Amino acid sequence: MLYIVPTPIGNLQDITLRALDVLKSADYILCEDTRQSGKLLSAYGISAKTLRYNENDSSAVSRLLEVLKSGKNCALVSDAGTPCVSDPGWRLVKAAREAGVKVTALPGPTAAACALSGAGFGGGGFTFLGFMPRKPGKILKMIKAALALERPVIIYESPYRIVKLLGIIKAGIGPDVKAAAARELSKTFEEYIIGTVSEVAENLSARKKILGEFVLILAPSGAENLTEEDNEED
Repeated sequence: MLYIVPTPIGNLQDITLRALDVLKSADYILCEDTRQSGKLLSAYGISAKTLRYNENDSSAVSRLLEVLKSGKNCALVSDAGTPCVSDPGWRLVKAAREAGVKVTALPGPTAAACALSGAGFGGGGFTFLGFMPRKPGKILKMIKAALALERPVIIYESPYRIVKLLGIIKAGIGPDVKAAAARELSKTFEEYIIGTVSEVAENLSARKKILGEFVLILAPSGAENLTEEDNEED
């Protein structure tokens, strides 16, 4: 059995009771980074054996698949949040399913849902883009297509590229797009910066140092007033 186990995005107390049970009972815990996962496991006194999972190493996928096929129960975790959602894991899940290994995914923390619920950008659907490509042209093409769906658009970005990304959006789509940049979610210095793309960019550009991974939410015109009823058919 392969368990997909979400882990806290910042606050270790956000782990679920079911996730702890699975981690404690697993034969192996498959980690994006064993050192990072070790902090969580140590905090809860979990001593299960950890194995490094490298998404980009086909031999690692094959090796771990053999472990699963031998009947071992494995828990797949990423450094933070839900595996396979802008985090490693999908190649192993795909291989496991193709090999007939049972796979089950636990519900749990994800930065996208956390940021959206705290931003106040409507109660309907949303479009999740994850991390952006490097080329400005591809970035704008993806975001424009997503905004055309008239739902909030959620993007992940590093502290080193967030200002550049905002600049690309400002120049290619417009300075008045409503945005929320959330950082350090669930941690002591959690922060939401809400305003237009231009205002958010100005706020961050004025800082000597930008810390924390970002969830950037862009709202198309009128999206702040959307409700679940807007998703229903006429």
